[in-house]
Amino acid sequence: MQNDSLPKIMNKFSLFILLLFAQLTFAQEADIRRSIDTFFEGLHQKDTIKMKSVLAKPMVLHSVDERKDGAVFSVEYAAQFYRSVASVPKDFSFGEKLLSCKIQIDGSMAHAWTPYEFYVNGKLSHTGVNSFQLVKEGDKWMIVYCIDTRRKP
Repeated sequence: MQNDSLPKIMNKFSLFILLLFAQLTFAQEADIRRSIDTFFEGLHQKDTIKMKSVLAKPMVLHSVDERKDGAVFSVEYAAQFYRSVASVPKDFSFGEKLLSCKIQIDGSMAHAWTPYEFYVNGKLSHTGVNSFQLVKEGDKWMIVYCIDTRRKP
């Protein structure tokens, strides 16, 4: 009888470890998503202070503008990006709608893949994908890098 109970105990223990790991992964994914959402809330509100709360120092943004005559690659450093956001006129509205978010985690490093639609004054401007690289600093996930694609509809 004792020999039969050991496999049952091991199965229960394995299930417990698997559930614990899944719970930790879901919690980390939620924290990563929260950092990305905070970034976009700050962007849409033109609030660079809110954005800086989830952006590491230094942070770099790259873009790949997909055009009929070929791709155009550009770089924007954090200081330039903050100035651009802060200088957007109040009557100008824009918003980025994330269509999904796929997250991969390895220890204190994570990657998020977020297809999106970008709207200017309520009209679709372009679509693409953001690729965020994040690092966990203390108990917070910080965005250290973003590259995006942009294509006209």
